Amino acid sequence: MSTAPSSSPSPSPSPSSSSPSPVLVLGGTGKTGRRVADGLRRRGFTPRVASRSGEVRFDWYDESSWDPALNGVGAVYVVDSQGPGAGDEVRAFAARAAALGVTRLVLLSARIWAEVDHESGRLLATERAVRESGLEWTILRPSWFNQNFTEETGFYPLLTEGELRLPTGEGREPFIDLEDLADVAVAALTEEGHAGQTYILSGPEAMTLREVVAALADATGRELAYHPVTDDEYRVLMAERGHPAEYVEFVIGLFGHVRASRGAELSDGVRRALGREPQEFGAYVARTDFASFQEHALQR
Repeated sequence: MSTAPSSSPSPSPSPSSSSPSPVLVLGGTGKTGRRVADGLRRRGFTPRVASRSGEVRFDWYDESSWDPALNGVGAVYVVDSQGPGAGDEVRAFAARAAALGVTRLVLLSARIWAEVDHESGRLLATERAVRESGLEWTILRPSWFNQNFTEETGFYPLLTEGELRLPTGEGREPFIDLEDLADVAVAALTEEGHAGQTYILSGPEAMTLREVVAALADATGRELAYHPVTDDEYRVLMAERGHPAEYVEFVIGLFGHVRASRGAELSDGVRRALGREPQEFGAYVARTDFASFQEHALQR
């Protein structure tokens, strides 16, 4: 597989443009947040990196942490709590942000929420909250991440044991590179022309988990295997690892979505936002130090 060039941002405005600085990055030490913060720094902006235990403290469940994080900020990258009250939390946060002079919100949502949340609407409540905030807003709906295979604990058995057992069958998913997602987020936070947009983000190719694992095996020179399992077999595996039943049922629903290839359609969000195509999975494989992630997984 040929690979696209590594992520290189297109020319963007300087910090003296109409976009405010600093930019608050919630979940700033997480998979997406730290990449958004790095992207902001590369473009000359000042990210205020917030997390529950970082230098800038932010906790969705402690509203006393909100104002110190928000003071002097003009734009916010929003990663919600993913809890049952996330919609109400984001609504209250957006109101507080507006009162303190914030003008722009960029929300990390998920493509799968819009595809599976047809009954309760709970998973999309955060999107409604930012749309109704009265602020400039942009919503990002990515597919599953390339980086899940190295940075998500549920996938660590691939690195620690050499195998991945999931109830995903031979379904296809157009995994998105988080460098692309971060570039879109930074553009929406710092440039004009993205307000009111919902960007559905995918990679350029829908792949099976078997194809993904084969690509990672080639890159690492290790014997890695993918074993599709049934929902019931996965329940047993997760119970043995100590996961609560409610969580297991939730992720089984998400994996079932992949198994049925319901999210396999490619989307044009990266091209719409950045004017270029998303990177191929091979680009992620080529630049990733899998040994360091394997060591991290083994230590957990």
